[in-house]
Amino acid sequence: MKELLTDINQWQGEGKRVALATVVQVYGSAPRPLGAKLAVSEDGAMVGSVSGGCVESAAVQEALDVLSTGKPRLVSYGIADETAWEVGLACGGTIEVFIEPLDW
Repeated sequence: MKELLTDINQWQGEGKRVALATVVQVYGSAPRPLGAKLAVSEDGAMVGSVSGGCVESAAVQEALDVLSTGKPRLVSYGIADETAWEVGLACGGTIEVFIEPLDW
């Protein structure tokens, strides 16, 4: 989280709203560990990572949706190991990501 604080503080200092996505559960293999974080500003800037590839871009979109509604949400992303390589992902497994607006 420390590596995200500089950007989060800058965005909030500029009056931008920020959402924080956190990996709260990992089933099987995943590119990022439990507790990995991604911060997204209202204009789509991001710092950190919860996964990579198409999952990362989906998490950014969910974060932007959370900022527009103000309501946190739990989202799940997953794919079977045998299918992962076919769609260009490094590993299969499932992750659950909690996404919340930051108000500090």
